[in-house]
Amino acid sequence: MEIRLLATIEEFRQVFTLEMHVWGYSDAQDAVAVPILAVTVRNGGILIGAYDGKELVAFVYSLAGIKHGKPIQWSHMLGVRDDHRGAGIGTLLKLEQRKRAMEMGIDTIQWTFDPLQAVNAHLNLRRLGATVEEYEEDAYGESSSPLHRGTPTDRFIADWQIRSAHVERCLEPGDEQRAIRGGRASRAVSDAAAGQAPRVNSAVPQGEWLAPGDPDLELVAPRLLVEIPIGFSEMQSRVTAVAQKWRTVTREIFTHYFARGYRAVDFRLDRENRRGAYLLTNQPRAG
Repeated sequence: MEIRLLATIEEFRQVFTLEMHVWGYSDAQDAVAVPILAVTVRNGGILIGAYDGKELVAFVYSLAGIKHGKPIQWSHMLGVRDDHRGAGIGTLLKLEQRKRAMEMGIDTIQWTFDPLQAVNAHLNLRRLGATVEEYEEDAYGESSSPLHRGTPTDRFIADWQIRSAHVERCLEPGDEQRAIRGGRASRAVSDAAAGQAPRVNSAVPQGEWLAPGDPDLELVAPRLLVEIPIGFSEMQSRVTAVAQKWRTVTREIFTHYFARGYRAVDFRLDRENRRGAYLLTNQPRAG
């Protein structure tokens, strides 16, 4: 697998073709066009591709931006071809994006992701060390992508402080014993704390699916857990009413607790029980 910067018109065309495949757009206007890729890459954007031989199989794309008066990279798209998913390519692309942004003097990369996509949450919060304190309702409106149909396109804004000690700890390699000795001590503490945190909601079995239980919006604790199901994309296409209920309930939970000063700092994935849980905290930021 070769991972490298993309800078030519032909490479931009390959990215556009992969966009159409990954998101399944029926309307090309929903994809980022070749001229836009060209303009943004030539003016501070970062476009990185992963090649298997001569074939582009994945890419990550970010634009130069300003937020709160400071320069950032806004990571607009990360796409991996179906037959190459689950191999860690997305993580490799994000790490290369981080490296390139740091070389540019950037401290922050942000992007949106669906709060109900458990695998993405695990990558973004647990593996990369991003945190979340902003929630956007129906961020992208109607889309021709089948991945976005069935519920409003509500999104978290992931905040990746790429030079922070927290991110460095999350990215450290090492086995469990190394983690206990201190390589990922913060993650071990996080897991122990999460086990004691009260749950805002629970995922309740409803036939072959998990439905959202009623949330508790009156909790006051340093840490809270918020459960979501695994397999939300399939749920949107097969049992839209249940997916819509999840969207409504989690929108209420996150907008309520974020407004009270909580933020999402970790995610625990429980594949065996088809669910995951965000860890929210209202404690001061660590480095």
